[in-house]
Amino acid sequence: MAVVERCVFTVIRHEGQWAVEYAGDYFGHSVDKEIAKAFANKRARQVQEEGRPCQVRVSGETGFYAV
Repeated sequence: MAVVERCVFTVIRHEGQWAVEYAGDYFGHSVDKEIAKAFANKRARQVQEEGRPCQVRVSGETGFYAV
């Protein structure tokens, strides 16, 4: 069974701003977390269109649950 590696884009705090980290590189710096998330999602769409699986993570968010 072949294991397919995912490209993981992580939105995290970096140098006092929000940024996207991928493979040790940072891009999409912004003071607004939503803008950094938009950068991550845009890059993830590009990667998926190239046929590679990917994931976007946001550091510090654990999810939302409805009861």
